[in-house]
Parts: sequence; structure tokens; C-alpha cells
Amino acid sequence: MRKIYSDATTALAGLLKDGMTIMAGGFGLCGIPETLIGAVRLSGARGLTIISNNAGVDGVGLGLLLETRQVDKMISSYVGENALFAQQYLAGELQIEFNPQGTLAERIRAGGAGIPAFYTRTGVGTEIAEGKDVREFSGDLYVMETGLFADLALVHAYLGDTNGNLVYRKTARNFNPMMATAAHTTVAEVERLVDPGALDPDHIHTPGIYISRLIEVQDVVKRIEKRTVRAREQEGVN
Repeated sequence: MRKIYSDATTALAGLLKDGMTIMAGGFGLCGIPETLIGAVRLSGARGLTIISNNAGVDGVGLGLLLETRQVDKMISSYVGENALFAQQYLAGELQIEFNPQGTLAERIRAGGAGIPAFYTRTGVGTEIAEGKDVREFSGDLYVMETGLFADLALVHAYLGDTNGNLVYRKTARNFNPMMATAAHTTVAEVERLVDPGALDPDHIHTPGIYISRLIEVQDVVKRIEKRTVRAREQEGVN
């Protein structure tokens, strides 16, 4: 099965359509499938539901899809760095399904594992639990959450081989590995593509069986969502 594609647009050809649900990996701006997101923007697909920990920032990542108003709904846990997101949400132009971060991660993992629903104590007694089944186990209340499964997952990896086996680096291991398992089709972008056998089997995070298509992306910009620095101390000053 041919998995390697020359560019993001070609890799997503025939996969995108209006009204579909897409998972986008990464955490903040770390490990986001930025090149693939750009191809989604160019496709013009609209009415999208996006499952992602966050909505990028203005002009970067998923923020690009908000600019073109291609997104109708976000299923996320943190969107506080995107002013455009806030504007569209407050104007009633964008739906949001907020999740506690751990709940979102488990909903995705459950979807990939074929688990339709599970119970958690997180969110009991809050708006998160409204309209959901709440049951008592061992004297404590738990709210039922459903697993998440998408039409398409877009992930970013540090290393990948031509069979689709992937290795993620540091913060990029947030959400990317579980999303790769929780969609009908998963497309990956990798910073470095190697031949089969070049990866230590013990270091592979996502087996190639989950990956349908992949591209190699070079000169990836490592963005920082919010830079915090302290003033440099002057020599000789106590």
C-alpha cells in the first residue's frame, strides 16, 4: 500500500468534504500538523467539526481555519490564546464543546479503543455534567462521557518510516498518538522520513497500521505560544 505522498494537498486529496469531523494533534503550538492544516484551508472544506486540545493562535495552526470560517464547531479543552475564536464564539458563529483536558484525552483514547462510553468523577456537579448520565459507584458520583471518533485525524511526528511507523518528540506526544488511532483515516506529517528498519521497535509510538498516508515536512518552525522571559542580570550588580 502506497503511503508516501509528495505534499499535503496530494495527501488529503479525496479525503476532505464539507461537514466532516477532523482531529488535529498537538498541544498548544507544539506538535501541531501545521502543513496539513494549511492544506485543509486551501481545500475550502466548510462546516467542519474540529477535535483538538486547543484552537491554535490567531493566524497560526487551527487559527487559519477560523479566519476562513471553515469551522462550525470545536471540541476542545483550552482555547484561551485565540482572540478570533472568542469573537466568533461570543457572536454565536462558532459552537464549542468544552471538556476537562483529561476527559478529552480519555474520550479520544476510548474512541480509538472501541469503547463507546466511560464514567469519570471529573465534572460532576458542574455544567459539564448537564444532560449526561450520572451514576453512583462506591459512594461517589460519576458522569458518563462518550468516546470520540473522527472521519480524519491529522498528526505530526518527529520521525517516521515509509511503512507509517511514527516516533513523536516530547510535548508532541500529547494527543497525537491517541488521535492517530481514533479516526477512519489518519494522515501524518513527519519531520524526518527513514527506511523501514531504521527505527528501534521499542521506540515506536504509533504503529504503521494506523497510518494511511504521510508526507515529509522540512524546516519546521518551532513556535512558542507565549514567550515568558526574565530580564538578563547585569554583571557586577548584586
